[in-house]
Amino acid sequence: MRYPFLIFYCLLFTLPCLAQQPLHYGNNPKAGKYYAVRGINMYCEIYGQGKPLLLIHGNGGDISAFSKTIPYFSQYYKVIAVDSRAHGKTMDNKDSLSFEMMADDFAALLTQLHIDSAYVIGWSDGGINALVMAMRHPEKVKKLASTGANLWPDSTALIPSLWKDMEQEFNAGKNKLYNTAKEKNSRKVFLLDWLQPNIALSQLAQIKCPSLIIAGDHDLIVTKHTVDIFEHIPGAQLWILPNSGHGTLIDYADEFNQKVQAFFKK
Repeated sequence: MRYPFLIFYCLLFTLPCLAQQPLHYGNNPKAGKYYAVRGINMYCEIYGQGKPLLLIHGNGGDISAFSKTIPYFSQYYKVIAVDSRAHGKTMDNKDSLSFEMMADDFAALLTQLHIDSAYVIGWSDGGINALVMAMRHPEKVKKLASTGANLWPDSTALIPSLWKDMEQEFNAGKNKLYNTAKEKNSRKVFLLDWLQPNIALSQLAQIKCPSLIIAGDHDLIVTKHTVDIFEHIPGAQLWILPNSGHGTLIDYADEFNQKVQAFFKK
């Protein structure tokens, strides 16, 4: 049996790495709370004290993706880990979904938490969200670290094998009937990455905050694409992890945490 694209993606790049991690992240009643944000109830868990740090997970994921990130950064920051719109515990019954909507959600959440601006770490789709948030709400982002992000959906940005898998998943689902809320949501989340983002390199000049652009040298994102992102953000820094795939913050958690922390503190 072949997994649907989104489930396969999560299993391949997230769940095996999280199997030995604490399971309460993303399901911790003591730290978790829902916030009414832009027509949805956004689930959020907060850990630690200090300057605010927003964590944004990837497509099909949830807060548990940061099980190796939260323990480290909560020693130094007020860590705000969020289930994005239509992900995890944050339900969304709308038909549409976009990175712009999600970036606006995060900015509104910070406002509701009485936070003027925050550091931001985004992984995969979360990395895209970090970039979009910095463009749409520059006052809300102190510094950002974006790992495994792409600016458009095709085989010049995503490695050809991934794009082929996505194409097969798209074609297989074109004539399907999606009856349940779960099926409709899964298709919507998949289509987010099939159709988006659509960001021109020139738009990255809008990003004014210090930015660390990260990818693995065997990432799902084409290395040249990552370098192009870095080159078009004024004053950005680039970090390509050797011998790393898409899960930079999991596969090399200690190095990732220390490097990002050094960047935030500099």
